[in-house]
Amino acid sequence: MPMEESIIEERILKAFPDAKVVMVDLAGDGDHWAARVTSAAFAGKSRVQQHKMVYSAIGKELGGELHALALQTFIPETTD
Repeated sequence: MPMEESIIEERILKAFPDAKVVMVDLAGDGDHWAARVTSAAFAGKSRVQQHKMVYSAIGKELGGELHALALQTFIPETTD
C-alpha cells in the first residue's frame, strides 16, 4: 500500500517544525512523490546532508511503501 502524502508531510514537519513542505504526486499513483522542503535546519549543511536528514525523518518506508521521492531542499531566505 502506498504511503499517503499526509504521512510523509507529517513526518517531515515533526523533524523540522519550521519547514514549508510542498508535495507533488508525480505519477498519480501515490507511490512516486516529489517534495520541496524549506527549513532553517539545513543551514550550513551540504545538499547530501540535507537530503539524508529528510530521508531519516521519513523512515524505513522509503523504498518500500514510499517507492520514490524526488527531493529538493532549501534554506529560507532571510531579510535583515
